[in-house]
Amino acid sequence: MMRETSASNLHVGHQFPQLSFTYHLRMVSRGQWLSVLICVVLLLKAEGVPVGITFVENAVAKGAVCLDGSPPAYHFHKGSGAGINNWIVHFEGGGWCNNVTSCLSRRDTRLGSSKKMDTQLSFSGFFSNSKKFNQDFYDWNRIKVRYCDGSSFTGDVEAVDPATNLHFRGARVFAAVVEDLLAKGMKNAQNAIISGCSAGGLAAILNCDRFKTLLPRTTKVKCLADAGYFINVKDVSGAQRIEEFYSQVVQTHGSAKNLPSSCTSRLKPGLCFFPQNVVSQISTPIFFVNAAYDSWQIKNILAPGAADPHGQWRECKLDIKNCSPNQLGVMQVFRADFLRAFGAVGNSPSKGHFIDGCYAHCQTGTQETWLRNDSPVLGNTTIAKAVGDWFYDRRAFHQIDCAYPCNPTCHNRVFDQNVLPDV
Repeated sequence: MMRETSASNLHVGHQFPQLSFTYHLRMVSRGQWLSVLICVVLLLKAEGVPVGITFVENAVAKGAVCLDGSPPAYHFHKGSGAGINNWIVHFEGGGWCNNVTSCLSRRDTRLGSSKKMDTQLSFSGFFSNSKKFNQDFYDWNRIKVRYCDGSSFTGDVEAVDPATNLHFRGARVFAAVVEDLLAKGMKNAQNAIISGCSAGGLAAILNCDRFKTLLPRTTKVKCLADAGYFINVKDVSGAQRIEEFYSQVVQTHGSAKNLPSSCTSRLKPGLCFFPQNVVSQISTPIFFVNAAYDSWQIKNILAPGAADPHGQWRECKLDIKNCSPNQLGVMQVFRADFLRAFGAVGNSPSKGHFIDGCYAHCQTGTQETWLRNDSPVLGNTTIAKAVGDWFYDRRAFHQIDCAYPCNPTCHNRVFDQNVLPDV
């Protein structure tokens, strides 16, 4: 089973900020209290606002359910002022399951059941309600749709085996959530963005044109895929593992009928899970944010545990600074393969991209990579500025970074060895 590491597990210092605040407050003089308090407030704002969960209970009757049959869910932070009729619908990531065994292992977790989901999520970066930290979208309606189907919201199998109680209904979940949001005001949308991170970024690509057809014709609709451009490449053992895996995902979930027909009419359905075989036919404007050395793809597609039985890549995958010259050479080849596959996007003004040379994965939803003084930049432009300029047609943006380690603004991911998935 392919599963992503939660970003919240990667930054241990963010989990207990109050402990460090208390310690530092004891160490300062009274004259410094006010400035420290201001810094604390600004930091908390940057870290995000907690948003409660909404369960789409009426979706159950339509068979639009998570793997375990529970209702789908999302987190909704309402817009305000000039943004009251603008909408961001963002789809969460979380890998995929490719057979009954792997789907069963997800079924009773947050990736398969809304019963197991956190009731609050923090909204920051692209989802922040602070103009300082999210200049173009802070006052929009912002929704995070939880991921509990294991198929990037593409599955639809009517039959349910009573022995497993597995429901493969991702496409129905997608439709039910959009329908629920339309009833809550999205039917009046002036502007709308479908976005997603990782497996959710793939969902945004595969459902980009479909999302546009579900909104009023007068709505300006665009798509944003963050770390969703997964490529079809051999792993370090020479096996075409990801191609086989995606074929199994599509088969298990009955996804073929919900993949773009412009692709399935000419290729095997499993190949239509790869963006490189789909993007040229997308007519709705779309923007891609991706690291050329995507950390999830390096760990799980290029050098998965099955292709590295002696663990020679383990330390390298934890921290790119640990990689040997030979491993870095292999990763440079991966970058070249990624850019070759990304060439299918082209340079149309309606299709923008920010491809940095960082070891990273999902960069729009965290403040440090979306918009901060030290955020990654390409052409002196942050991700937030690039996406905002593109959406509002201020300027086109097509930037591909130089090869690692040339960009000093990168926030290269460093993983805890205890939470690295060994796939």
